[in-house]
This record gives sequence, structure tokens and C-alpha cells, in this order.
Amino acid sequence: MITAAQMRAARALAGIDQKTLAEKAGVSVPTIQRMEASEGNVRGVIETLTKVVDALNACGVELIGENQASARGGRGVRLKEPANPVR
Repeated sequence: MITAAQMRAARALAGIDQKTLAEKAGVSVPTIQRMEASEGNVRGVIETLTKVVDALNACGVELIGENQASARGGRGVRLKEPANPVR
């Protein structure tokens, strides 16, 4: 699973905006906006989520799940503990 925060961070690391991610994934901008506005895990159609993750991977971003080791060396970002959303 990917969280909305991971998705926003991955996009920022790739240096792309929502429109570019939507184009690379073959989905609409409102779909990216909805996914990034989710609380916690991104919700949506699995096929759409897979397209977005594949697009981020193609941009050189590795998404690391909780308690998952990174497959490669290199720079990355990981939260030490679950984030508490600022309200």
C-alpha cells in the first residue's frame, strides 16, 4: 500500500507536478488530486494505483513500505514512526 504522504513525497523527489504524474501514469489530474488528498493509504482502483506507482518507479523513485528494506542503495526518505497528521 502507498500512503497519500508517500505519493506526494515521491512526486516531489521526482521533481514533477501533478499534471506530469497524471500524464506519465495515463490517468487524469483529478485522479492524482483525489489520491493525494486521501487520509492514510491511497484508495482507488488497483489498476490506477499500479499505473501511478509504475510511473513513479520510471521516474527513479522507489516506494518503501513499512518495515520493508530498500532494494537498492541510494538516497531516500523514510519516516521513523507513523506520522501524526497536523490538524
